[in-house]
Amino acid sequence: MTSQASRAATPFVTIFDETYDQPDCRAYYRMLRQLGYSNHAHAVPIFRAVLAELRRVRGLETPNVLDFASSYGIVTALMKHSVSADAFLERYANAELDAVDASEMQELDRTWLASLPERHPGTRFNGIDVAANAVGYASATGLFEHGFAEDLQVSAPSDRLLTCLKDCDLVVECGSVAHLMPQALDRLLSLAKRRPWLVTSPVRGNERKAAFEVMADHGLVVETLDLPPFPHRRFENQDEQARAIGIARAAGHETDGVETTGSFFAQVYVARPAEEATPPEAWPMPPKLGESAK
Repeated sequence: MTSQASRAATPFVTIFDETYDQPDCRAYYRMLRQLGYSNHAHAVPIFRAVLAELRRVRGLETPNVLDFASSYGIVTALMKHSVSADAFLERYANAELDAVDASEMQELDRTWLASLPERHPGTRFNGIDVAANAVGYASATGLFEHGFAEDLQVSAPSDRLLTCLKDCDLVVECGSVAHLMPQALDRLLSLAKRRPWLVTSPVRGNERKAAFEVMADHGLVVETLDLPPFPHRRFENQDEQARAIGIARAAGHETDGVETTGSFFAQVYVARPAEEATPPEAWPMPPKLGESAK
């Protein structure tokens, strides 16, 4: 969920605004594939493990998940349905889809998604993003029970969003330029009936200290999962790479053999109440990063 102001304040990541708010998702997913975007392939299997552990710890039959900065809902699709990240993006590379209009594409996606087995039956997924077309599309195809085109960083939630936030159990954010904007995060955590868990996978160097401080202020323990950093996407050009390396190093990251190889890298953070902070070693984690096909 990235407002225009927050995007302008993030100089090291090239923003492809023309793909973010189209009537359907084809241009966006083709852009992700073209750039070698793979954050979701690595992070979402971990997100699913976090959701499984949250359900176990709280004894939840119908947890409520909020996909923050959701765009067209790829994170929810991979959490909710038995489909691999590669297969998901390959679907939209099919040139035969060029012959359909946006409404036909929406119906095709709704039918296709409904045919896929669910990984966590009973879980409710909701999405929030400033891109109204994107979040509306994800809702219309059945990914989100409720979708919200709102910017919590600049304004209070609508009554409809307020109801959703009160029942939130888990917040997921995958590779967003925003990385849980502090004001939005404070609003979200202040409104929840009980403190939700959060799991995020920001680009290295784009972690926000202010966001971590907000989580701590709300009684959450933030930890970096003890996993190697993983590729986010390829750099568009050498200038973008140079900026990313400089910012990652300034944040204390070792970039040799990581960002120097030609891609942004990301890592996963989890925030939970201290009394629910079970050891990640006991979670149903994927055997290796990126294993979203299983």
